[in-house]
Amino acid sequence: MRAAVAVRVDAQQPLAGLELRDDWPEPTPGAGQLRVRVAASTVNMHDLWTLRGVGVRADQLPKILGCDIVGWDDAGREIMVTGAFGDPDAGAGDETLDPRRSLISEDLPGSFAEYTVAPARNVIAKPAWLGFREAACLNVGWSTTYRALFTRAEARPGERILIQGAGGGVATAAIALARAAGLYVIASSRTEAKRARAHELGAHEVIATGERLGEPVDLALDAVGAATWQHSLRSLRPGGRIVTVGATTGSDIALDLPRVFYRQASIIGSTSATRAETLRMLRFMDAANLRPVIDSVYPLARIHEAFARAQAADLFGNVVIDIAAL
Repeated sequence: MRAAVAVRVDAQQPLAGLELRDDWPEPTPGAGQLRVRVAASTVNMHDLWTLRGVGVRADQLPKILGCDIVGWDDAGREIMVTGAFGDPDAGAGDETLDPRRSLISEDLPGSFAEYTVAPARNVIAKPAWLGFREAACLNVGWSTTYRALFTRAEARPGERILIQGAGGGVATAAIALARAAGLYVIASSRTEAKRARAHELGAHEVIATGERLGEPVDLALDAVGAATWQHSLRSLRPGGRIVTVGATTGSDIALDLPRVFYRQASIIGSTSATRAETLRMLRFMDAANLRPVIDSVYPLARIHEAFARAQAADLFGNVVIDIAAL
């Protein structure tokens, strides 16, 4: 089968370690697993981190990348796969807290292939109101954001939220979800074009990255990391909170402990969603008529171009890989 495979680590030129293979063996489901014929996926930072050698050992390669699985099971049913592969009993009812939990493409093959496998527990029906390309945006970008906002940060209607780095999959999902949930949304971006798009998507206010806010916020969502962390922290009201879900610009930050303890700020980490959270998010999206923003679509044969697009300065939304188109 055709698959996009990480064959080696290269911190400086990560795409040099990504190869498109036409003769990769089809995976065989193990106990408690299902085979999936993949329809579509998306490019995510997790894929780039793997190619750069972050969180992966050389002896774990080669491996198929891709973190969003949507497609068909062997009975032809349209399905999607939820985020964390773990045991809820090992995480006090939350599989993301299982110490042995993994994400798609870590312990099992990823989604940049014609076929993959997933734990049967993580397979759910794809809603009929979502196309495959839209559904492919949900596991990493949307469900991660849903958990961060509503489970971990306990966002409430009427609160003010700052969303850093408008343009990526997490930020575009956060703008839509927070606006639909009744929060007052402020989005930041370095470019005027992205600020305009964020406003069209639902942000009440848009600001340049690092610009001082007219009024502090209750909550900041930061997936950017080093480039925006201090601004997120300074923008909080006393007792406010930051929820962090990534660090696309790096994780080497100055924590500024005096500001944290004096202003009683809460710093909250969040990761991929549970199966139950994904199902709740889908009901929310359906009720509020929310859909992912798709920046561009590429066939698997142009996977390297898709990765380049995902790193472009003018990216806005998700870069989708149409696997079924081959």
